[in-house]
Amino acid sequence: MTTNITSLSHMSEHGPGPSAPERGQPSALGTSQPSSSTGAPLASRSRLVWRLGVSLAIAAFFVWLMRAGAMPLLPSKELLGQVTWWTPVAYVAGWSVVHVVRAARWQLLLAPIAEVSLRRVLAASFIGFLAILVLPLRAGEVVRPVMIRQQGRLSAWAAAGTLGAERIVDGFMLSAILFVALQLATPLDPLPERLGDLPIPVAIIPSAAYAALLVFSCALLVMLAFYKWKVATRRVLQWGLGGISPRLSDWVASRIEHLAAGLSFLSRWRQSVPFLLMTLVYWLLNAACTWLLAWGVGFAEFDPAQACVVMGVLALGVLMPNAPGFFGAFQFSLYAGLAVFYPREQVLAEGSAFVFLMYLAQALVTLLFAGWAALWGGKSTEGRALGWRAGVTSICLP
Repeated sequence: MTTNITSLSHMSEHGPGPSAPERGQPSALGTSQPSSSTGAPLASRSRLVWRLGVSLAIAAFFVWLMRAGAMPLLPSKELLGQVTWWTPVAYVAGWSVVHVVRAARWQLLLAPIAEVSLRRVLAASFIGFLAILVLPLRAGEVVRPVMIRQQGRLSAWAAAGTLGAERIVDGFMLSAILFVALQLATPLDPLPERLGDLPIPVAIIPSAAYAALLVFSCALLVMLAFYKWKVATRRVLQWGLGGISPRLSDWVASRIEHLAAGLSFLSRWRQSVPFLLMTLVYWLLNAACTWLLAWGVGFAEFDPAQACVVMGVLALGVLMPNAPGFFGAFQFSLYAGLAVFYPREQVLAEGSAFVFLMYLAQALVTLLFAGWAALWGGKSTEGRALGWRAGVTSICLP
């Protein structure tokens, strides 16, 4: 399932800690923490409860939205019985390939910093993907860089920078594919004024897609500017934001500089070209799987351009901090994508089977590959425990 950058910023807020802490116990991120006081555990528990509460509130909000809009969480047995039986199986197989490609391409981003075996990259990625899925507010984003780090060779901070670059490139390419697909696909004319039974105009979906392309294009340009002209770009930011808050300008500049460092692969065509190609393949295979499953549940006229739009709407819908399992936002985003092309009755009927089977299949693939990584991956049990502890720690960070 698809992933954000804000969780990674937790890792850079405290800076890379010393290898041998002077006092206290090492945190999951490798930074030294002060000795615990009476109030610290209580504060951590309070933040944990608060963030879990927020994530569950997000899920409850989306469930309320779908109930108010008559969007089923579970399809009827009759609708499931009409599904072409082999298409969910083929979807699981196809999305497994998507999952592997998404994980393997990270090795290309890490190559300019340190040589990491593909086995370790896959193991860290698969466990990290599961952590993103199950931990609230996308706290699992910190698990991958913590698990891949190597003492004296690759820090978690450097690995986090490559993941930030990965998110920006992913977002830009996805938004570009979504933009092209919206030009090629034939939506309902006019677009419905209601999404299900909700008074939400469906026309808001293409508008959000165009806004996403603008946002990711600007983010990519800023990162490229920081990578090529770090000093000059920092001065521009300090000039623009310094009048508002010098501290804010320094904070923004340091975050962007940290992410821009992950773009070092762009200067090496042996890494940049394969990475961009693998990213394109990753999204197009994802769209092909979406098309196949939609056809299998009964959307006979579903075409590749529509599949790209539905995939894009889903990816954007689960991008922000969310409930565990993306529950609620995942289903709502798929219903919204289908509503651009199909009437209400079909979206709420065949669409319910489509939404249910895709959610189940993606969760199953994520769980199975994480199980492989936990049992036979290229990282020790201690390292895997450290990665999970990093995810839980990030929930408790202020």
